[in-house]
Amino acid sequence: MSETQKLSAAEKRQMKSAARLYAVQALFQMEAAGQSVDSVAKEFETHRFGAVYEGEEMAEGDSHLFRRIIEDAVNWQAKIDQMTDRALVAKWPIGRIDPVLRALFRAAGAELLSEITPPKVVINEFVDVARAFFPDGKEPKFVNAVLDHMAREARPEAF
Repeated sequence: MSETQKLSAAEKRQMKSAARLYAVQALFQMEAAGQSVDSVAKEFETHRFGAVYEGEEMAEGDSHLFRRIIEDAVNWQAKIDQMTDRALVAKWPIGRIDPVLRALFRAAGAELLSEITPPKVVINEFVDVARAFFPDGKEPKFVNAVLDHMAREARPEAF
């Protein structure tokens, strides 16, 4: 039995949630620093997943989900950005929004387009990611509204 098979359902969910958070961070870093998918993925998997910073242990992430999200986000970026633009107010195209939110919409869009995870789960998970980045702001509600629109466009049969 492999280590992954020994994990409880709650531990697996936690690893997937961590992978989504790391994917948003990685996409942000890739855009800000002009780094490649492969270099950023290796950095996160080696130095962030389960690492200890200032006495705090970082969560272990699901490497497979993490890589799938960031690779799909890059491969489908034009399609995801168009979906996001349609969900935003006309005067606020994706290029004008906060870069963390842009990375979040790209990660969530990648997971919506992959059709593996139910859309409502994707929305809930990425609203939680928004809360992690913006604990006191209105951004989580904004993220919920935009992702709902994107999910209905990408997977209308699920609604």
